[in-house]
Amino acid sequence: MAFHRRCSKDKVMSAVADCILQADSILFIGGAGLSADSGLPTYRGVGGVFEGVLTQEGIPIEEAMSNNMLQTRPEVAWKYLWQIGEACYKAKFNRAHQVIAQIEAWKPNTWVWTLNVDGFERAAGSKNLIEIHGQLSELYCVDCSYKTTAEELLAGYSKPMELPPICPACGGLIRPDMELFGEDHMSSSEETFKIVENISFDLIFLIGISRDYPYITKPLYRAKRLNFPIVEINPDWLELLGFKRFQRT
Repeated sequence: MAFHRRCSKDKVMSAVADCILQADSILFIGGAGLSADSGLPTYRGVGGVFEGVLTQEGIPIEEAMSNNMLQTRPEVAWKYLWQIGEACYKAKFNRAHQVIAQIEAWKPNTWVWTLNVDGFERAAGSKNLIEIHGQLSELYCVDCSYKTTAEELLAGYSKPMELPPICPACGGLIRPDMELFGEDHMSSSEETFKIVENISFDLIFLIGISRDYPYITKPLYRAKRLNFPIVEINPDWLELLGFKRFQRT
């Protein structure tokens, strides 16, 4: 799907609307930028607002929020997990999340892959949803089978408490069911993800993604090979798959 650089906004919007109308299967891939209108910072992965800046402990946020830090100095890792959790719980899904859920309800062969951990897609009503990096709201103990939610154990990240949180069942360390830096932590939807990534979607949207994640490229390469439309909605161009750059005025 290509437009001249000087194409009008109306022409671009009309073409995208036609693509949605004609598509039988649609894949939305959302990154941090999708939640920007909810007031959340567009951090890379789970860090970005801190990216390139040392924490109060004098270490990069990628180190502070790593699996190694969670194991060795869990109070440091949880300090920044708490900040992100607090920001997510104070915010709410936005119109973009609602529109995606509405399209899914209209076209049942629509799927949503999100790189975010804020849970907004689920809250907005998306059902065919794969949360690739997990969720901040889901918690579990690293030492036993105890599972809970942030609402139940942490009052939705709203009340100050001693960190790190401790398992009420065995006294072990509690952590969120999400990917930390240095982890290859596919969510509990891994089996579904492997099935969905092999679908040839008629239309793919890339929204608010600031970098090339290797595990999102398979359906993109397939769409490119089959000449199916890919719509990228980003403030900056994502240099991906050798696509030519076209932008509206």
